Amino acid sequence: MSMPSPLLHNRDFVLYLILRVCLSLAVTSLAVAVGWHIYEATGSALNLALIGLTQIIPIWALFLVSGWVVDHAPRRRVLKVTITTQLLVYLLLAYWLRDGVSDINVIYALLLLNSCARAFVGPAIQSMLPGLVPKEQLSHAVSVSSTVWTTAMTAGPFMAGYLLSWFDIQVYWIIAGIMVLAFIAVAAIKEPKTVKSTRREWRDVVLGIAFVWRNPYVFPSMTVDLFAIMLGSVMVLLPIFAMDILQVGPEGLGYLRAMPALGSVLAGSLIARFGYGRHAGRALFGALLVFSLSILVFGLSDTYWLSLAALFVYGAADMVSVILRTSIIHLATPDALRGRVNAVNSLFIASSNELGDLRGGVAAAWLGVVPAVVTGALCTAGVGVWAWWRSKELRALTTPEEMPETEDPGWR
Repeated sequence: MSMPSPLLHNRDFVLYLILRVCLSLAVTSLAVAVGWHIYEATGSALNLALIGLTQIIPIWALFLVSGWVVDHAPRRRVLKVTITTQLLVYLLLAYWLRDGVSDINVIYALLLLNSCARAFVGPAIQSMLPGLVPKEQLSHAVSVSSTVWTTAMTAGPFMAGYLLSWFDIQVYWIIAGIMVLAFIAVAAIKEPKTVKSTRREWRDVVLGIAFVWRNPYVFPSMTVDLFAIMLGSVMVLLPIFAMDILQVGPEGLGYLRAMPALGSVLAGSLIARFGYGRHAGRALFGALLVFSLSILVFGLSDTYWLSLAALFVYGAADMVSVILRTSIIHLATPDALRGRVNAVNSLFIASSNELGDLRGGVAAAWLGVVPAVVTGALCTAGVGVWAWWRSKELRALTTPEEMPETEDPGWR
């Protein structure tokens, strides 16, 4: 990837990229380390499920509050406060776990506090970018930022696996060090100029929800993704597969965690180069079928290379769905409702990931890890069949660009 030279000379944008890389590396490293250590200490899939619960509760509880704060407070200040909070959490984790895992309830409490901070980080960092670059460079900046973020999310699990192997329980001190770099980066960025909202009404959020509910393209595409990931996600179970089934150790866990992101990067690059053809609706449901099959293969595999390949396909198929869904949402949504609809979409995405972790851990505790994954694959395929049958407009969609233009409904 080559960065356009005007952006390369934009000091604040380069610092913004460093900030995103540090946050991505810290998030992925924490996920790998905590999952490994909790399962190593307890051997309980249900305890892994509770990690997902600590992630989803703050997202729902703080959805409106975080948006209001980001709209009314300086965004750099919001990031400084929240990153400081996360840094303190990582330092407390490192201190608490210095002699190994003892009381996991303390770990859950710290993860919950970390998730409360992350509920503000997401909206703040996304809203900050337009104020750092000129308007005519924004599309380039978004492309570069997204690519850098995806690359960091891909490299993070590789790095975390090796750090976990080399330093084991001391890895949390290194994660805290990464967050120190993130704080330095955000502190060095100049406060971007923003137009602050003067009011925020409950009706604004309701209008976004109403639009999503009534649109024949947006609601089905969001719902398919929500239930597919919620029912089929295997990410929370990877420590069990690495330790008990594939027996590959922490380095192997890092590779398992990284494969979906690597598949996503390749699929995204190919779609950017060649497009997705003239049958977007069929491509969406085809990707869901491939996604289901990859979950089934992973669940039944006891061979490391086959499991890696299945996770690679898992990530690639999911990226096809992500790109198509995002295009549909952007092109179907009137500009006057764009922020509210994207807020609903963010909530759907976060819920699918974290509820998927919760569902996967609970199912593995009740059914066993392999039956839980196989059942998830079958349920995901069932969601695809149901959505294909119910969503005539989405099924027949040629390209998102050719959707009927939607006017601002102005519901009251």
